[in-house]
Amino acid sequence: MISLLRSEWAKFRSVRGWMIGIILAPLVTIGFGALTGSASQCGYMYPGPDGQMISGPCTAPKGPGGELVQDQFYFVHQTLTGSGSITVRMTGLTSSDLQPWAKSGIIIKAYAVPGSAYAAMMLTGAHGARFEWNYVDDVAGLPGSAPRWLRLTRTGDAVTGYDSADGAHWTEVGTGTLAGLPSSVQVGMFAATPGVRQTVRAGDAAVNATGTFGNVSLTGNVRGGWKGTTVSPPPGPPPAQDGGPSTGFQQTATGFTVTGIGDIAPDLPGTGGGLSTPISRTLDGTFAGLIVVIVLGAIYITAEYRRGMIRTTFAATPARGRVVVAKAVVLGAVTFVAAAIGCALAIPIASHELRAGGNVITPLSTVTYLRVAAGTALVFAGAAILGLALGALFRRGVAAVTTGIVVVVVPYFLAVASPGLPTTLSDWLMRVFPAAALAVQQTVPVYPQVSDTYQAFEGFFPLTALAGFAVLTAWAAGALWLATWQLKRADA
Repeated sequence: MISLLRSEWAKFRSVRGWMIGIILAPLVTIGFGALTGSASQCGYMYPGPDGQMISGPCTAPKGPGGELVQDQFYFVHQTLTGSGSITVRMTGLTSSDLQPWAKSGIIIKAYAVPGSAYAAMMLTGAHGARFEWNYVDDVAGLPGSAPRWLRLTRTGDAVTGYDSADGAHWTEVGTGTLAGLPSSVQVGMFAATPGVRQTVRAGDAAVNATGTFGNVSLTGNVRGGWKGTTVSPPPGPPPAQDGGPSTGFQQTATGFTVTGIGDIAPDLPGTGGGLSTPISRTLDGTFAGLIVVIVLGAIYITAEYRRGMIRTTFAATPARGRVVVAKAVVLGAVTFVAAAIGCALAIPIASHELRAGGNVITPLSTVTYLRVAAGTALVFAGAAILGLALGALFRRGVAAVTTGIVVVVVPYFLAVASPGLPTTLSDWLMRVFPAAALAVQQTVPVYPQVSDTYQAFEGFFPLTALAGFAVLTAWAAGALWLATWQLKRADA
């Protein structure tokens, strides 16, 4: 088998067209990725008080865990030093267009600045009471809507949330540990509603949410009196008089009303206020590279049929199945190496172009970066082997290439490049066809507390990376088996 592999490698590298193809695949991947990156723009623009337009690139703060987050809300707060608690009776959560994840309640936050640690007990538009902390953690409390009693207690770095239907019988919902929480924190009431983007301009439709509070009670060393703060990354929401929604608070004899916009949640691509760009956008050129390797895989064997060289190959090695396997090993290895180099270059090049356009890219660990680059390279190798198997089956380049593009590239392109595609159809395409393997490019988790379509064009895939790659492997292995079975029963 070793001598057969050497023979196939010598044959591959001796054909100029094949070598050009293996170099072209990563080049087109890099080129298309850089092109789409340079065409992607993200920023804000609205008139300032003096009539001058205020503009700039998109921004997203980082949470305590290093993840990009949304942290925009209206905050009515005092300073709490050491341990203490806040208890309120929420009598309402209203909006002109109440979103399922509109939220209002009580919060303990390290600082009144975006991205700082927090824990909150809240009511939502359609998901009942929730206890959330540090953006990514969420625990459900009592179902239903206001009126509802809410309580937060702080002991050191631990904050515990409670809810009650009557203010007498309390249920612990959850406890969050906020590592490094300072001695003095901000405690109070807040309101927010998803759907307001940083890119909002004067006149754009935007809604707010209002929470109504009574029986507000604080314990512990609290000082400073109530004050209102708009917590928001720069540049903040546009002025209300210029088309933005109003925010603020009112204190009455019976309690408070707090009105806010924005969200406190992980920043995900495609959400109402989400501004992050998944790393998969840097590999938008994948579809072009896949076309090249499918063509290369098909002609790697159909060229031998066309020139009659296949008879010589089978005469030298009568075990035809071993010949096909050797070709698959050589083609897969060469494609993987070339694609890995291409992906390793495409990601930083396209990332630079995206950032130049004001986009915020989801941060990655080294392990995740390697998984995306190496995993995508494996997808290229699998697609090339599938193209080879189809070439052996059809013995005609046009038929093999057409079939390969239809089953690999077309489903991927429809799912990734078609935002209007129904979610059920997009998910079906990315479960059944070989492009399911591109789940290796997903880097952002799915959070149940964030409303999103979670489709492939936003960087989300219905299968895990391993399950998706298993789909591609099954297609390639099945096609190779059929090709080998046919070769043993047909004339060369």
